Amino acid sequence: MSSWKSALDALVRERGAALFGYAYVLTGDADAAEDLLQDALVRAFRRTRRHDGLDATHAYVKRAITTAFIDGTRRKAVRPQRADGDPGDIHSPTAHAHLKTVHSDHAHDVAQALDLHAAILTLPPRERACVVLRYLEDLPVAGVAAQLGLATGTVKRYLSDAVATLRTRCADVDFSPPHDPAEEPHEHLNVRVVSRSTPQGGPA
Repeated sequence: MSSWKSALDALVRERGAALFGYAYVLTGDADAAEDLLQDALVRAFRRTRRHDGLDATHAYVKRAITTAFIDGTRRKAVRPQRADGDPGDIHSPTAHAHLKTVHSDHAHDVAQALDLHAAILTLPPRERACVVLRYLEDLPVAGVAAQLGLATGTVKRYLSDAVATLRTRCADVDFSPPHDPAEEPHEHLNVRVVSRSTPQGGPA
């Protein structure tokens, strides 16, 4: 078996669900998330290339998902309307199942996470990507900047604007400073939509 095929098989087997979960949180739509993931995999494996381990390949595909999301959203003048009950409807049973499995067994917490995710989906694409990477993926500001190819000051501005918007739409969510002495005090989303630490091959 070729090295790239082995790398692809390992990535899909061990990180596929996590990558899909990341794409889903960005899009709020299961079909769109699947499309983003497939596009990112094609970008990463369309030609024979060196793959420096699972973590490096995972990071590369994740960056590709983020780039494809921002580029695709920019090309759409308006956000597509979705029918009630469609996988893209954040309050549909399908969406509820997606988030319940990765967030909490408590109905109230799940409902709060759904409301937060719905609010995140109203943010402009770059603000949304910054929020997801910083607060749901636990990347430091410098890591978000590197992932998106932005200056750290720009990321901080996007985060500040995003949190200000989310505060107006999620009154029940507790916004408190993160416990990260390496960075300046920053807003933090105390309610999570997804968990960064998941079982191997589990949801994001």
